[in-house]
Amino acid sequence: MARRPLPSILTNRARPSLARGRDVARAARSAAEGAGDVLQPVLTIGRGLRHHLAWARDWWKAAPKDKRGPALLLVATGVAVVALMPYGPLLAVIGLMGSAGWAGRDRTPPEPEGPDPVEAAKLKALYEALVPYLSDPNDPAPLYAHDGDWQQAFASHVFEEGRLTRLRLRYPAYFTDGEPASRARVERLLHAKAGRGREYRFDWDEEDNHLTLTALPPLATGIGAQRFVTAPGETVLGFTDDLHVRRTIPVRDGDRSRNAPPVVWRTGPRSTEPHLLALGRAGSGTTTLLRSLALQALHHGDVVVVDGAGTGDYAFLAGRPGVLAVESGLAGTLAVLEWAAHETQRRLIAVNRARQAGRPAPEDCRRPLWVLADRPTALSQLAQVEGRPDPQELLETPLLHGRAAGVTVAIADALDAADALGATVRGHTRARVVLGPAGADQVEAVLGVPPHTTPSGETPAGRGYARLGDGPVHRLQVPATPDPHDEETEDGHRRAVLALLPTTPAAVSMTKAAPVDMTKASPVDMTKASSGDLAEAPAMRLAAPDPAKAPRRETVDVTEG
Repeated sequence: MARRPLPSILTNRARPSLARGRDVARAARSAAEGAGDVLQPVLTIGRGLRHHLAWARDWWKAAPKDKRGPALLLVATGVAVVALMPYGPLLAVIGLMGSAGWAGRDRTPPEPEGPDPVEAAKLKALYEALVPYLSDPNDPAPLYAHDGDWQQAFASHVFEEGRLTRLRLRYPAYFTDGEPASRARVERLLHAKAGRGREYRFDWDEEDNHLTLTALPPLATGIGAQRFVTAPGETVLGFTDDLHVRRTIPVRDGDRSRNAPPVVWRTGPRSTEPHLLALGRAGSGTTTLLRSLALQALHHGDVVVVDGAGTGDYAFLAGRPGVLAVESGLAGTLAVLEWAAHETQRRLIAVNRARQAGRPAPEDCRRPLWVLADRPTALSQLAQVEGRPDPQELLETPLLHGRAAGVTVAIADALDAADALGATVRGHTRARVVLGPAGADQVEAVLGVPPHTTPSGETPAGRGYARLGDGPVHRLQVPATPDPHDEETEDGHRRAVLALLPTTPAAVSMTKAAPVDMTKASPVDMTKASSGDLAEAPAMRLAAPDPAKAPRRETVDVTEG
């Protein structure tokens, strides 16, 4: 069937009008810039004439009355003499315009070139400190030498409020910039000399032998739990700077709205990193990250939560639609994880059969299932003491086959317990997050590569690094998602978290029914009922209740009535 063409109002008019509007705006902007350049002398002369008039007015107000008459007579005489002279008026106008142009010139003092004495002293000290690291005694013309010229080594520099915020320096070609140890020594020195308490990014240009140091502004901590604008299968881990992320989404940051670059984690059958591992110290924000993931997952999937720490930080999720279980004990955790393993196998079989038959996957298999495990190593130690199966072994099936089955596993644990994680957990969680204060060696052990920035002086909860697969390392700030049942939680954060939870269905009333007095019921005369009346009466079938399917509820004693 041939495609029907779009209406002419959509094909012939919209685009030309839009292009015409852009051309008009561009022409108006060019005309305004050209007019500003052409009228610059006129504006200068007008500013000078206004300055002359202001001077004359001030003089007239300040002059005594006995001097005003002679001054007016002198001015009138001068005007008459100029008017009678050959070319007098023309010369007077030229002189007036010249003086007005001189008086109306831009008197803004030019900015001093180069750093001030204090900044120059700091750059000189930094240059002297780099000499042992970037010099060689065998170099006949060293770029770095004691009492050398720092201006030849530093290509550019920027100071803000007396502190160095950007520095681009040259280093000799024989410097081993390909060795991480050599780089780390120079970075530690620059971090110490440029000023602690801030995060710095180091960009090594090995081709041109340049190193750029940039002081990074701190990430915003006012972004809380909210509904983020994402596509299906996308989850926001947190927010970062715009260095490696070109995408922004609208967010509420405190009392204002703005666009912020997010760290988006893509899950599902086509994801290259379908499972996540977050490590951090106590109070670093790993539990906050799992709460944020749970709230985002409940909009389009089901969630199973395992609270290995047993602190009750996920109790607010219990009983909500889409939350299949919230377990903190060992027995319940083993039962839930065993069910998740069987559910993964069932989904795999159903999806495989549907593909062989040429049909789409069943609806229940397409609905995402999230398994969130907090502190599984604590339960592993308890299971080892009691001689029960390790909960991490039950996570192997969802980790190995979860991507094809629509099952996503997110694990959060302590940074010190990273060695207690199983090989399957470490090998199949390619999305990694490190939160809280951590050394460069610890971050590299978790992410696989060292961070490109230095740690900040103060590390708030939820601050750290994230790396998705083999991608770059991102600075990360997790959205504030506290426990709404905690008494110390602010009212604004509590309302934001509760607003994201699915609504709970209305509860069934279990009040006792009023007793029926059977003694006052009138007898029914069955002899008067005709066969026709009985035929018209609807048939009623009473099925025997199944004890296995009957819900377990508290017994209500009706004999009290």
